[in-house]
Amino acid sequence: MRYLPQTQKSRAEMLAAIGVASVDDLYRDVPKSAFIQGYARIDNHKGELEVERILGAYANENQPAGEGPFFLGAGCYNHHVPASVDYIIQRSEFLTAYTPYQPEIAQGTLQVIFEFQTMIAVLTGQDIANASMYDGATAAAEAALMAMRVTKRDKVVVGNALHPHYRETLATYIGNQSGAVLTEGQPDPQTACVIIQTPDFTGTPHALAEWRKLCDETGALLVVVVNEIVSLGLLPAPVEADIVCGEAQSVGVAMSYGGPHLGFFATKEKFLRQMPGRLCGMTLDADGKRGFVLTLNTREQHIRREKATSNICTNQGLMALAFTVHMALLGEGGFKQLARLNHEAAILLADSLAKVPGVKVINKCFFNEFVVELPKSAASVVRELAQQGVIAGYPFEDNRLLVCATEMTTDTDIGIFCEALREVL
Repeated sequence: MRYLPQTQKSRAEMLAAIGVASVDDLYRDVPKSAFIQGYARIDNHKGELEVERILGAYANENQPAGEGPFFLGAGCYNHHVPASVDYIIQRSEFLTAYTPYQPEIAQGTLQVIFEFQTMIAVLTGQDIANASMYDGATAAAEAALMAMRVTKRDKVVVGNALHPHYRETLATYIGNQSGAVLTEGQPDPQTACVIIQTPDFTGTPHALAEWRKLCDETGALLVVVVNEIVSLGLLPAPVEADIVCGEAQSVGVAMSYGGPHLGFFATKEKFLRQMPGRLCGMTLDADGKRGFVLTLNTREQHIRREKATSNICTNQGLMALAFTVHMALLGEGGFKQLARLNHEAAILLADSLAKVPGVKVINKCFFNEFVVELPKSAASVVRELAQQGVIAGYPFEDNRLLVCATEMTTDTDIGIFCEALREVL
């Protein structure tokens, strides 16, 4: 078989033991349309060294963010991760206690989780935060389910330009709830929650006072999604929200071609028992010494599934550790300075793009990403610039392009981008 150590005989013995005729029978519930047709571009028989060379050549066809001008954001952001972060998270104290399934002997990990929760609560202006979520999209979906539990309602309203991946995940989660509805617009007396992303998917920050008023009038909860957590270094904490959730990849976690990432979830204390995931608390042991424990652990591994508030089977323990280490190194002042550097880079990018003939900056305000309008298809521009080694941004289906600048964006990068745009427009 292709690169598998089992022989046909051993495979047949295993299949017989579990009572199926073939490996394909294990996937009979998966639609045929979901299967990849054919094999990867590797010959049937190669040694390990040859396979490594082939796969390495394929990997070299990609252009990592650090190898040229890079202006793509759209939910996954190119930030600097200090070398000290990787060093600390690989220390044996953390590697040997990756997730706290035996919390009494994982005090270091539990302390980090407690500190992570504290940092998220402070950043979001909420009372409590959990021990992390799978990613931002599933955190938003869990927020909607929590709002439905709290309000006993089944309508979820998206109030502005929510990240399309978040919307798709919401639709998947809510689509499996009997009678649940996902819609757009404003809340009514049947609405469980309104979901507002700020900055939204086009990069525009939003004031929340009016949405808070609408939610108060209808009894809906206000869920605020923050897709770029660094923005909280400059923008006010969303204290008006009942639930704040989103993505924390920007601090301590590399992009890694899309994952793993780090979801966060914070809420008011009155909703504590409806919050999904783990919660770590600080207590005193029998000798009066400080200790950390998992508490309110309403998960399907530990209680009846029908009573579980979350069916996510792991938190992102390692990612939360990396976030906590990076935030501790930055401190409050460093985090605010990081946010300022991002915003300053974005302003320089916007001013430079506005001078390119045919380019119009759409946003009136933004943090570190914004939309520009081009005189031709944005997708075609992205393809042409990619041939020149410039990753231009996220193209919408029309002539609009979402571009992003972070502390990693240099003046030289911006100059190359603008010059390349002049040539292709």
